[in-house]
Amino acid sequence: MNDQSYDINSNGIFQFLKKRRNVLLITSALAFISSIIFSFLIEDKFESSVILFPSTTTSISRALLNDENYREKDFLEFGEEEQAEQLIQLLNSDEIRGHIIEKFDLMNHYDINPEEKYRQTKLYEEYQENIDFYRTKFMSVKIEVLDTDKNYAANIANEISAKVEEVLSGILKKVARQGFEIVEREFNSLVAEINRMEDTLNQIRAKGVQDYETQVEVLSNQYGAALVKGNASAAKEISNKLDTISKYGGKYLSLVQQMEYEREKLSDLRKVYAEARVNAESSIDQTFIVNRAYASERASYPVRWLIVVSSTIATFLFTMIVLILFDPKS
Repeated sequence: MNDQSYDINSNGIFQFLKKRRNVLLITSALAFISSIIFSFLIEDKFESSVILFPSTTTSISRALLNDENYREKDFLEFGEEEQAEQLIQLLNSDEIRGHIIEKFDLMNHYDINPEEKYRQTKLYEEYQENIDFYRTKFMSVKIEVLDTDKNYAANIANEISAKVEEVLSGILKKVARQGFEIVEREFNSLVAEINRMEDTLNQIRAKGVQDYETQVEVLSNQYGAALVKGNASAAKEISNKLDTISKYGGKYLSLVQQMEYEREKLSDLRKVYAEARVNAESSIDQTFIVNRAYASERASYPVRWLIVVSSTIATFLFTMIVLILFDPKS
């Protein structure tokens, strides 16, 4: 190498730039012109977005009907990080993606050949490139759509927000109905069992057993008094009553105790039944839409000035580095 070299300081760099200014200016100018042409070859895309918050609760009964001490979070509150992440997971689901692709005929809209071998993969890649979901710092979820048609962008964003509400409510409604059916079967079974025991008790009461302990005490006293008086017919009649009570009394007491227990169970189950029924038959919105999407008046992509500036600067720096490396004095 030649012993002469440029000093690695501002003066040396200035001398180098001055010496190679023609090359640097020509390459930078070419990059500037090329980037302008290239930026205008890129198709404009319009951005539309929806901002929504997830709900903090999924149970109407727990939010509204439960005792205040056991009530879940207020259903009017916005959800937090966990609910936002769950909502994003749902937004990325196959059900929502498939619905949007079918409703807006994105295969044709994205100019994908339906006979192409990897058409589905290409379609999904286009979908992911143009449609994005992410959580904001305020724990809301943003649905962001880019499209060459500004109306398409707005309509897709709004449709996604409507569909995610439908899907989320549908999932919760399905589970609520299944839960209600289970509780309803148990509730009806318990009511039928109590009715059966009540019928049996009525049959026993028809035989003269009304209040086992009181009747035994009273009839025993009457039986003793009849014997003392020598009233044999009365004593025999009372004895027959005592035999009947003795025969059915044990079953009577057992049924009374069991019915008391079953009625306590029914009282507790009736509350669960009421809550399950409310959840199955009613619904509340699971998302709160803050901003709906609208058709943008100007394209947001590409940012042409940024492409031109960055390309020109990058070309200038790259050219300068190449010239330094291959300069005969370096």
